[in-house]
Amino acid sequence: MSGNKIKVLCVDDSALIRSVMTEIINSQSDMSVVGTAADPLVARDLIKQTNPDVLTLDVEMPRMDGLEFLEKLMRLRPMPVVMVSSLTERGSEIALRALELGAIDFVTKPRLGVRDGLLNYTELIAGKIRIAASARLLPSRHASTQRPAADHAQEPLLRSPLLSTEKLIIIGASTGGTEAIREVLQPLPPDAPAVLIAQHMPPGFTRSFAQRLDGLCRIHVKEAEHGERVLPGYAYIAPGGYHLSLARSGANYVAHLDQEPPVNRHRPSIDVLFDSVAKHAGKNAIGMILTGMGKDGAEGLLRMKRAGAHTLAQDEASCVVYGMPREAVALGAVDEVSPLNEISRRVLAHLRTFGERANRV
Repeated sequence: MSGNKIKVLCVDDSALIRSVMTEIINSQSDMSVVGTAADPLVARDLIKQTNPDVLTLDVEMPRMDGLEFLEKLMRLRPMPVVMVSSLTERGSEIALRALELGAIDFVTKPRLGVRDGLLNYTELIAGKIRIAASARLLPSRHASTQRPAADHAQEPLLRSPLLSTEKLIIIGASTGGTEAIREVLQPLPPDAPAVLIAQHMPPGFTRSFAQRLDGLCRIHVKEAEHGERVLPGYAYIAPGGYHLSLARSGANYVAHLDQEPPVNRHRPSIDVLFDSVAKHAGKNAIGMILTGMGKDGAEGLLRMKRAGAHTLAQDEASCVVYGMPREAVALGAVDEVSPLNEISRRVLAHLRTFGERANRV
């Protein structure tokens, strides 16, 4: 085996899945399976023997749960992990918990025709493994299971309720984005402007993602619904498989969903959301691009900036994958580059400055 190939260890209790994953990975010129394991205890020994670059890990397995194994692995021998999850409500919740524990990404098992279904995912699986192999392993950020306490000393962002509806916070993210979005949303106060989010995520997972964030944040978080009014104190996540864009109905902002073809190979596409915000919100928007592979969102963020929006990008050191932010910075689309743990503070500072100016008018 060539020394520069990505070494992959596949852990799954299904012999069929192990076989198909091996076939998929070994069909790629730049990666190779160095071992397979039916459960985490066997995997533990194989990790020591083969020193893999990437682990693919089933969620539900005998002898030790995949999450329990992942938690121990990230504590004792951190390495890039791609979870393999069933597309069920419980499976989606577990996959999100795995991302919280430090997994880079996840792949969904097809419900029917597992072999053919997985083979159809060959490029997707190989792509996720490549991204994982080059991703930055960050210290695990354990989310609090409670909403942050209200800061009674905190002044309202905008004293006039009419003004608060004018500002919007717009977020685009991909690989590593679920935890990055949580870190941005958690500090936001209940009177924060409406937030619209395009996170690259397959159908069936965004509802669990929204519900999880809703329990952790002081703002309300939900999947966006077509035609609903966009309101302060709410974050709206593009459902998997749908583009989310901003539209107007009279004086109100509303959410628009459609299943037009993917843009930049994604649906939801960040560019679709950003372009609509540039058109309908202009200087009343704050846009940010967070961790992720590729270039989706970079050109849209530039159009937002040219329309008068304030724009931010997550810095390289705090990104799992510094792809999309790098593209946006290279285009000149970014006003501020910020570490992830500073983004909310900078957004709130910008909003207060805007509010102070507006209240003097």
